[in-house]
Amino acid sequence: MSWEQVVSVAALIVAVVAAVVGLLVLKRLRNGAQRVPALTSATASDQGDRPPSGPAAIILNPTKVTRPETMHELLSELSAAAGLPEPLWFETTVEDPGRGQAEQAIAAGASVVIAAGGDGTVRAVAEALADTGTPMGLLPLGTGNLLARNLDLPLEAGTRALLTTALTGTDHPIDLGWIRAERADGAIDEHEHAFLVAGGVGFDAAMVAGADEQLKARMGWLAYFVAGVRHLHGRRIRLTMQVDDQPAVDLKLRSLVFANCGRLPGNLVLLPDAEIDDGWLDVAALDARGGLFGWASLFGKVVLQGVGVRHDLPGQPGSIEFWRGHAVSVRTEEPQPIQVDGDLIGEAVGLHVRVSPETLVVRTR
Repeated sequence: MSWEQVVSVAALIVAVVAAVVGLLVLKRLRNGAQRVPALTSATASDQGDRPPSGPAAIILNPTKVTRPETMHELLSELSAAAGLPEPLWFETTVEDPGRGQAEQAIAAGASVVIAAGGDGTVRAVAEALADTGTPMGLLPLGTGNLLARNLDLPLEAGTRALLTTALTGTDHPIDLGWIRAERADGAIDEHEHAFLVAGGVGFDAAMVAGADEQLKARMGWLAYFVAGVRHLHGRRIRLTMQVDDQPAVDLKLRSLVFANCGRLPGNLVLLPDAEIDDGWLDVAALDARGGLFGWASLFGKVVLQGVGVRHDLPGQPGSIEFWRGHAVSVRTEEPQPIQVDGDLIGEAVGLHVRVSPETLVVRTR
């Protein structure tokens, strides 16, 4: 085994051990300061007194379930119990991961549109529902299920409980983040990509791109850690960033993350100040120097942030620096991979990122 492989394996062991320790501490302190602040009750409207309205619509990624007919029967049963008409049923396709189906559901008078799939399905549905007032319910079926985790949905309770929440829960307006990419040839994407949790450039995007689908199916979100090991020895990236009208800053780092909320899989908290309905875009620059020691230092900071400890002394090999704003512009020296909520959207040399406050209604417990 080469020294690079030894270091990579050691880094993975350190990451897994740190994650386990963090999870144990988080479990014991789950009602303490480590949690991302919950949606405030002031933004919620109780759905229990609402008279029955239009049908629920579900938009299902058929690759995520083995027996869709069983889910269809369950949704029909729960809709009837809630006093709602027979639900509308849509399935995603490779060509359309959910946006077109959500638009059809809105046109058909759906009272709630349920995104049943991974984070990609959720993003596509959210793009269609933005600024419509039609609430989005969630049936998380993916690897990360990032939005559902940040909304504290009962992932462990099963399909019936999640669908019941989607049909009869409480509505909350939340923010949406948007990224428009500028490609190496100077072309600017016509399509603006929404993100509900976070987008990023650098190591996190390379990790997403390198995650094996079969490994994700077997290991869940831990597959991203395995993919990340292969990129630990990659070069740091150079970029220039401007937040709102503040002076531009030159950065050399591993990852630049734009966050709508701060919790990652495993209850790790990357951006402790980020709230999903505060109208702000939170930005974090993550850096690690000095090989394995730097990565261990950086990962340790993330774990400690999860229990309310923020510790960033100058000169440390791992660092996290934070900014807040409403719009961010980024230009990189070389094309870099870009991810939004765990989906790769290609490489870019420029990014225009913004937040749209309270533009999406989500249904939670």
